Amino acid sequence: MERKFALTNGVIFSGDKTFKHKALLIEGNAIAGIVDNAEIPSDFDKIDVQGKNICPGLIDLQIYGSGNHLFSAELTTEAIYKIEQSLLKQGCTSFYLTLATNTLGLFKEAIEVYKSAKPRVALGLHLEGPFLNPAKRGAHPAELILEPNVSMLEELFASHEGTVKMMTIAPELVSDDCLGYLQKQDVLISAGHSNASLEEAKASFAKGIRTVTHLWNAMSPLHHRNVGLPGATYNHSSVHASIIVDGIHVDYEAVKISKAMMGARLFLITDAVAACDRGIYQHVFNGDHYGLPDGTLSGSALTMLQAIKNCVKHVGIPLEEAIRMATIYPVNLIGRKDLGRLEAGALANVLVFDSNFDVDSVYFEGEKVK
Repeated sequence: MERKFALTNGVIFSGDKTFKHKALLIEGNAIAGIVDNAEIPSDFDKIDVQGKNICPGLIDLQIYGSGNHLFSAELTTEAIYKIEQSLLKQGCTSFYLTLATNTLGLFKEAIEVYKSAKPRVALGLHLEGPFLNPAKRGAHPAELILEPNVSMLEELFASHEGTVKMMTIAPELVSDDCLGYLQKQDVLISAGHSNASLEEAKASFAKGIRTVTHLWNAMSPLHHRNVGLPGATYNHSSVHASIIVDGIHVDYEAVKISKAMMGARLFLITDAVAACDRGIYQHVFNGDHYGLPDGTLSGSALTMLQAIKNCVKHVGIPLEEAIRMATIYPVNLIGRKDLGRLEAGALANVLVFDSNFDVDSVYFEGEKVK
């Protein structure tokens, strides 16, 4: 029998609206609605969250690992499951498992491992590279960065069966034929690790690139004589951008400017990695972020809930809007109507957290995460 229960006595952030003195109804694996307390059906169990916040499970479209597991260094189904469990406990209930620039052989192996795992929390793979601009490579090895052609893409995607959902490329170095091929594969193409001029960035948006990877990091600068990729992103009417709000990758003042310019087009990612001492990416934990052994800044040590907290505490973004940046905005970009919102029919992925931004409880498809 499907469990029916109501989360009561909390502040409910549904996506578009905020509710107080209401109850969130969950039936089986789905949201059944938001009702007055007096309207809770008699066959629903009541769970009092004691004034805490109730919001959709958080969505991260760019994360490499969690806990002690970095997917690219392990390439096992077990690593995927461990990463999923770690993220669920943090309140992240959906994510794109990401791989940085590597050999095409490793990417193909990762695709096969992912397919065999059949993950439930991970929504697909995000390939960040290898078709990037070496001038803006950041922590990506220059010797593995490639300029693509269609035959190369055909080899890479030959058996992906829809598992690759997103790909970060430097659009100024990718031909129209390659862009067209990726679009036929139904891949969300993101501009990143790019030295594109304003004109090159605008042209790529006109060709169907709909988002930008980790705004400000590893891209052409915003200069008053050539505003580059950031300026093109700001001035576009619909292009989205992800941003890493840890105060390290991007200064909080730059986040504030970006939010003012982009509104609902700006969304949160963690770009988080895990400590690793083997393989191409040897991430060293430096207290609040990760770097390569040579000191190059690599991934963050963020959780999505910490990113929300930083938006509220350091950028001045209202809590309800910061939550939207981690839920409904990214899922609108990827076209999922069943995630990132608390409305009837949506999957019952729910995060309950307190005023200190500590996780109280998480529900994944209606089941409480242990």
